[in-house]
Amino acid sequence: MGEHARRRGPAWLTLALPLFLAACAAGGPTPTVTAGPVRPTRTPPPTATPPSTATLPPAEVGDPGAPLPTERGLYFAASGACAVCHENLTDDGGADVSIGAEWRGTLMANAARDPYWAATLRAEVEAHPEQRAAIEELCARCHMPMAHFIARAGDDDVAILDDGFADPDHALHTWAMDGISCSLCHQIREDGLGLPDTFNGGYVIDRELPEGERLAFGPYSIDETQSQIMVAGSGYVPVASQHTGSSEMCATCHTLYTPYLDATGAVAGEFPEQVPYLEWFYSSYRRTATCADCHMPEAQGGVNIASSSTNPRSPFARHIFAGANPYILTILQTFGAELGVTAGTTHFQESIDASLHFLGEETATVEVEDLELRGARLTGQIVIDNLAGHKFPTAYPSRRAWLHITVHDGDGQLVFESGSFLPDGSIVENDNDADPTAFEPHYQAIVGANQVQIYEAILRDSEGAVTTSVMRAAGYLKDNRLLAEGFQKSAPYQDIAVRGEARDDPDFIGGSDRVLLDVPLSGTRRTPYRVTVDLLFQPLGFRWIENLRPAAGEEVQDFLRFAGAVPNEPVVVAHAEAELEG
Repeated sequence: MGEHARRRGPAWLTLALPLFLAACAAGGPTPTVTAGPVRPTRTPPPTATPPSTATLPPAEVGDPGAPLPTERGLYFAASGACAVCHENLTDDGGADVSIGAEWRGTLMANAARDPYWAATLRAEVEAHPEQRAAIEELCARCHMPMAHFIARAGDDDVAILDDGFADPDHALHTWAMDGISCSLCHQIREDGLGLPDTFNGGYVIDRELPEGERLAFGPYSIDETQSQIMVAGSGYVPVASQHTGSSEMCATCHTLYTPYLDATGAVAGEFPEQVPYLEWFYSSYRRTATCADCHMPEAQGGVNIASSSTNPRSPFARHIFAGANPYILTILQTFGAELGVTAGTTHFQESIDASLHFLGEETATVEVEDLELRGARLTGQIVIDNLAGHKFPTAYPSRRAWLHITVHDGDGQLVFESGSFLPDGSIVENDNDADPTAFEPHYQAIVGANQVQIYEAILRDSEGAVTTSVMRAAGYLKDNRLLAEGFQKSAPYQDIAVRGEARDDPDFIGGSDRVLLDVPLSGTRRTPYRVTVDLLFQPLGFRWIENLRPAAGEEVQDFLRFAGAVPNEPVVVAHAEAELEG
C-alpha cells in the first residue's frame, strides 16, 4: 500500500488535456514494481552496458565539508548511509563523479536550507497565519520530504518553522535537513506518475515493507551478489526500473499548484505556481529528451557505481543536477557554516560551475540580423532561440531573462543602450523594478532606451494587482517566457498559456522570439557601428527580493543580509555582436 500526498487535480486537466491524460493513462497506477511504458530515456537496457571499462584512481577533492548524516529508520536511510558505498567514483576521463560528493552541493541536497525559500515561507505564514498549517504542509512535501512522510505515516503534525522540523531539537530534524535525499527519490514508485494525483508532491512511497525488504529503484539490473551487499549495507533491495529517469518522476515536485487567497483571506482557487513538466509535455522535447537528460549530464564512459562494483555502467547520469540558480548556491557557499550545510566550498563550486555552464552553453542563443542605417536610426532584427525543453525561464516565477542591447560608434562611444542593470540587481528603465504596482510589457520592437524586453512572469492577485506573494497569486498579467520548440501558442493550455502582449506577437512562437530593433543614435556618427546583445538571466528578480523587506521574521532578515552581501549579478546566457559600416 503506497502513501500519496494526494490532491484533487484541476478540472481543466480532465477537460482540456485529453492527449495528456491518454498518453499517461497507459502508465497509470499499478501495484507492481516492473518497468512501465517506454518513455524517452538515454539509459539503455542492461545488455548495452560495456562488460568492462577501465577506471582511473579517484580524483583529489578539496574542502570535504561536514559529515553527511548516517541515521537509518523504518522508512529511510540518511544520505551518508547511502553515500558511503557510492563515493570515490571516477569516470573514464578521470573526473570524480561520486554520487554523494556531487549531490551534496546541489539545491536538491539543500532544499531545506535554501534561505530564500525559508524567508518566503516565513513571509507568507506571517501574512496569512490562518493558513499556516496548509502552507507548511505543502512546502514540506518537497523541501523536507522525508520528515513530511514520516510525520504523515505516524499521523503527526507537519510543521516547519519555530518548533517544527527546522528546530534542531525536533525528532525529525535530521530527516528534514537531509533535503531531497537518496532514499527518498529511489523509493518513489511508478504508481500514477504523470497523472494529477502525483503532482504537488504526490509521489508514492511504500509504507508497509519492513526495513531490509524495502525497494530501491534504479536504472540498472543488479546481480544477486551485489544485491545482497546492498541489502546488508543499506537495508534496501535494488530493483531495476526506468521510471527513475523519467520526467514524470521529476514532475511530482516540479508541478505545483498553490491555493490562492482573495482579499478577505479566503481560499478562492488554485494557481499554477510552476509547471515545467506541462511545458515540456507540450513541446517537441517530450519525444526526444527527459529532464534528467539535460539536468544530470552523462559521465564520460563507464563508471563503477559502487565500491563493491566490478561492472562499469554506461551511460551514468551524474547527480550534479545542473540547474538555473547559481545565486542561491553562492549564498549557501558563502554562508554555509551559518546555514548548517554539509557541503564544502568545493562541492558548491562544482554545482555553481555546472549551473553556469548549463546556462551559458545549453539554454539559448542570440543572433543579430539585417542591420541597416536609416537616417539617424539603426534598424535590425534580434533573434532569440530557446534551447530548453520548457519555457525559459521556467519554474518558480521569480526568474527573469532580458535583452541588454548596446550600440557603439566607430570611436567606441556608447550611442544607444537598453537593459543595463545596477549593482542592486535592478534593471534600468524596468517599470516593475521602479514601481511594484507596474511592469514592463512585452515588446515586438525596441525603439527607445526606455523599453526593455524582459521575459518573465508577472503575477496578479484576485483584484488584478501585481504581486509577488504566491498565496495571493490568482493568475498572470504577463507571461512571455520563451516557449520551447514545438509549443503551440494558439492551443488552449490555460495553465501554461502565453499572457499579455506576447500572445498577439506573430514573431513570438514555439522555440524563438524575433525582436525588431529601430533605435535612435545619439552623439557622434562615426562608423562602423557595433551592436552587442546579451541575453541576461536572474534567478531572483529585484522585486522578489525587495518585496520581502517589510516582512517580519528572522528567516527574512537573514536572507536580506545574505543578499546584501552577495551581488545579484545576472548571468550571460547568450551573446551576439554585429558591425555595420556606413
